[in-house]
Amino acid sequence: MTARFRAAPVVAALLAAFAGIATAPTTFASSHREAPFITTAPKVDGTDFYMFRSYEPGRDGYVTMIANYQPLQHPYGGPNYFKMDPNALYEIHIDNNGDAREDLTFQFRFENKLANNGNGITLSIGGKDVAIPLTQAGQITAPGSAASNVGESYSVTVVRGDRRSGQRAAVTNASGGSATFLKPADNIGTKTIPDYAAYAGQHIYTVNVPGCNMPAKLFVGQRKDAFAVNLGTIFDLVNAPLAVITNPALIGAAPNTIDDSNVTTMAVEVHKSCLTAGNDPVIGGWTTASLRQARLLDPTPRSGHQTADFNAGAWVQVSRLGMPLVNEVVIGLKDKDKFNGSRPTGDGQFADYVTNPTLPKLLEIALNIPGTSPTNFPRLDLVTTFLTGIPGVNKPASATASEMLRLNTNIEPVPFAQQNRLGIVGAILAGQPDRAGYPNGRRPKDDVVDISLVAVMGGLCMANGNNNALGFGTECNPGKVPLGATAFTLHDAVDQAVVPLLPGFPYLFTPIPGAGAL
Repeated sequence: MTARFRAAPVVAALLAAFAGIATAPTTFASSHREAPFITTAPKVDGTDFYMFRSYEPGRDGYVTMIANYQPLQHPYGGPNYFKMDPNALYEIHIDNNGDAREDLTFQFRFENKLANNGNGITLSIGGKDVAIPLTQAGQITAPGSAASNVGESYSVTVVRGDRRSGQRAAVTNASGGSATFLKPADNIGTKTIPDYAAYAGQHIYTVNVPGCNMPAKLFVGQRKDAFAVNLGTIFDLVNAPLAVITNPALIGAAPNTIDDSNVTTMAVEVHKSCLTAGNDPVIGGWTTASLRQARLLDPTPRSGHQTADFNAGAWVQVSRLGMPLVNEVVIGLKDKDKFNGSRPTGDGQFADYVTNPTLPKLLEIALNIPGTSPTNFPRLDLVTTFLTGIPGVNKPASATASEMLRLNTNIEPVPFAQQNRLGIVGAILAGQPDRAGYPNGRRPKDDVVDISLVAVMGGLCMANGNNNALGFGTECNPGKVPLGATAFTLHDAVDQAVVPLLPGFPYLFTPIPGAGAL
């Protein structure tokens, strides 16, 4: 009896067992390796989520959403590289009425197929056809290349209403109507893929989104990680002199720790009219990944298959990401898995982490600067910024406090060269008209690490000032921000603004090749 048939009764039993608890609460994990469970499942680990008015010339009526997965990809990670998980469900959710529930969801599913009907590319060795061990058998320059040993493809489904029970329809290619899209191979190296930018560009699709009368754009593939951070230093109790991280002249003093890493990107650009509801221009967005509730390892994996397990049962959310850095430095360790298995409607259970945050006190301890934590408890400045939206900027007409990225789609985009790396706060301080940046959505150039450091140490209250510049009203009390104006100068010594980016969709830069010519 084969492994397949031995396993079938077990899978059936698992399905039956889980049928009664398909709606039970989930308690797993997510994003940037910051929660215990997700470190065991990197293929579904969300790293960053971006949502912004497109600033590519001629596309300013559109909103770009970018969800990145699989962190810290070493470019030389062959021979299998970083294919997506065909047993996972990757999603981008949009709330367009402020009730903390998804109204529109883009679902991504992947399939990896061996060439030659599952036998793979073979070579004649001593008169026998023998399967090759690599993911490629020669140079790759176009989608569906005959030299590709594994064909990677995906589909996108739009769900209106609840992500599991809502109305479903497929996104289709505007050219030919297919609902299946090819994903480019990862950047193996310059000998295999001589011009990766041109090759990847052939995988940017113009698509039709059901229920939207404006054509959209779609791209899924490997990109250079656009996030810049002094990662090791931060998590080593901020192992840097206070004189360095409060000196604006030293914003770029340290190298970007993850500058040599790639990620896998799912990017979709949709006209803003297809994302909003009624007259409210504000949308909220977050991304998730889910796995099946049951997994059974195959003791004798079958030849020709890309997986060695059986998956069954209801979808279980194991990754969640809206605002950056929330689970890394806000949610307590005991609740990290719980947060990432939760939905925005249940975020009240995590309120203490925002109203009474521990990070300011940890910074006090790490930097040996006692008495510098803000004391304006509860921290309603952080609630406004991160849970409801800022009045007059990105607060929806009816706002349920919940963690997600919020974007006012009526605020005009700012050309890349004029974007302030500190987003809204930086624009206020500099007197520049840039209200299109974080925390009003998030652009790749926005230095969210520095903005978050400023925010948690009370800098937003200081920026609010006496003229209520951020619309906080009485929620801020600058007198209870002991660090004062110094809060504005905090940074991690890595400059997000110098990360290379593309001038248009999909915006994130060409991934680093695994090898170049010697």
